[in-house]
Parts: sequence; structure tokens; C-alpha cells
Amino acid sequence: MSGTFKIGAKRVGPGAPAFIIAEVAQAHEGSLGLAHSFIDAAASAGADAVKFQSHIASAESTLDEPFRVRFTSQDATRYDYWRRMEFSAVQWAELANHAAEKKLVFLSSAFSIEAIELLTGLGMAAWKVASGEVDSYPLLDAMAATGAPFIVSTGMSPWSEIAAIADYVQGKGRGLALLQCTSKYPTTLEQIGLNVIGELRRRFNCPAGLSDHSGSVFPPLAALAQGADVLEVHLAFDRSMFGPDAKASLTVAELRQVVAARDAFAAIAVHPVDKDAAAADAAPMRSLFMRSVAPVRELPAGAVLTRDMLALKKPGTGIPAADLPKLVGQKLKRDVLPNRLLKWDDIGD
Repeated sequence: MSGTFKIGAKRVGPGAPAFIIAEVAQAHEGSLGLAHSFIDAAASAGADAVKFQSHIASAESTLDEPFRVRFTSQDATRYDYWRRMEFSAVQWAELANHAAEKKLVFLSSAFSIEAIELLTGLGMAAWKVASGEVDSYPLLDAMAATGAPFIVSTGMSPWSEIAAIADYVQGKGRGLALLQCTSKYPTTLEQIGLNVIGELRRRFNCPAGLSDHSGSVFPPLAALAQGADVLEVHLAFDRSMFGPDAKASLTVAELRQVVAARDAFAAIAVHPVDKDAAAADAAPMRSLFMRSVAPVRELPAGAVLTRDMLALKKPGTGIPAADLPKLVGQKLKRDVLPNRLLKWDDIGD
């Protein structure tokens, strides 16, 4: 597969460990201090990147925009909510610097040209395109102009729309990763659609992964086991936190578990086993666990061996089980006991 690219110092694509993004979105509820706390949490869990959403209400929304879910009376309109989520350019820079100090890639989804310009000044390593922005070509043009790669969620797109944005990004010569996504919060296990990840990779010859909203570790773990190149999960300190996405998030401990699984799967994948070499290494142990021929009862010298006189017992250091048929009809030259293995020098006239 072609299309492997880098996000910061991290390679994304086949042969590389999955790139894990801790999605904060609006979980900070407009609190700069809480946003910084999420950066610390994402770093402590071992994520590769921490991602926010950069909203500028006047540039992206109107008073006509309805709430997806009306979860609070604090904001009279969705427009008010976006205003409450805004940070200044200086505050965004503080967050980006904090992420860099914690060795995290800093990402933020942009929903306006103004947000793209703000984030470009912070040196975006990649552009995360939300499901609702896959046909916002003025925004995509501004993102592509920076030269950074794209990570695109496909939660609300049919195959034709996914094909269009894939052609657009790849036609611009930009790196592309496509994420299977179900735009429901939380997503039930039956709606995850892990089968789509492989189909995205096959159809568009690019890295693919999962943007998960289940609030469960199982879909991320399953996606990693299937070789997802990118994994994005929402992060919350607790699923009982205030906000529309908390129930669709992983806790810090759960994210840490997912990261540990990613690292374990990667270690397994890069160390293939040669079965013949492994068998040779296990030869000393094999002799302990395999079986050899032994008499089933005490037999006197001169006895002619029949099949019912012989059994297979441990260890495998005597006459091999495969040679048992050769013993039938042979004569014993000495007495033998059932608590000892039969030996070749017990046989003969």
C-alpha cells in the first residue's frame, strides 16, 4: 500500500504502530485550565497526539444553527455555545506549547478559514477533517495549501463522497488517512463498522483507522487487532462529566490500556516466528512432553511383543511413538517393568 506519511516524527501507515489521538473536543467546557489538564492526561496515558476543536463562532455559525443535543440551559443558542468554547490565539499557542513539552503532537480541527489561519501559525502537523466538513472545499483548499497531511472522518459520508475527498487530497499530493466513524454519541457496538476500515484501505490505497464514539475499550482494541493505522478516541476524566461527549469517551485509565495494547500488538507484529527454528529451540522441552514406548505390565525375557503389551508414556527420550509398530513381533531378551521406558537393547534374540 502506498500513502504512508509522517505526522510530526511519527510515521503513519503499514509497519508502524497505530497513531493514537486523544480527542478532547469540547470536554474542556471553555476552561483553559481544564484544557491543559487534558493535555497532561493524554500524555500520561501514552497517546501520540492530543486533539481539540478550534471554533470561532462568528466565522462558522449563525443563530439558526440548532443544538445537536440540548444538554444545558447555560447557552441560549448553539452560537452562544461555540462562543463559550473559543480560546484566543495566545491561549491556543499556550496549549500547543504545553503539548510539545509533553511530547504530544498538537492537533485541532478547524471549522473556518480564520481557524485554519490561526492554527497554521502554530504549525499544524496534520489536519483532522471532521465528518461534517468533507465537502467544505474552501476549508480543504486552505488546509492543503499548508502542505500538511489529512486525517478525514467519514461518519456521515457515502462512498461517493469519500471517493471525492480522497481524490482531492491525493490529487494535491498530500498524505491521507481515512477513518471509519459512526456519528452517534455514544455509538452502540452493533454500529461500529470495523469492516469499513479494510474497505477504506483497499479502495483508496491509503492508511485507514477508526474514530470511535462508543465509550468502550472494545472497539478500539478490536480495531488495533485488525491493524488500524490511526485510532481516535474521545477522552474524559469520567463518563459522568458534564458535556455532550462524556458518555462517548474513554477514561484516562482506559486510554492507557488501549495504548498498552497498541504497543503489545506492534511488538507481536514485528517479530514473526519461524516454526522450524522455534521447534528446534524447544527440542529439550519437547523430550519432556512427548511420549515413548513402554510396556503396560511386567514382561519376561523371551516374550514376543504384541500391540496390547505396549503403551505410550512420558518422557519422549526412549523409543519414539512412531516406531511402536516396528516392535510388534519382536522378542525381549530381558525382563522389563511397566514403570520404565522400553529400550532398543531390551529387544533381540
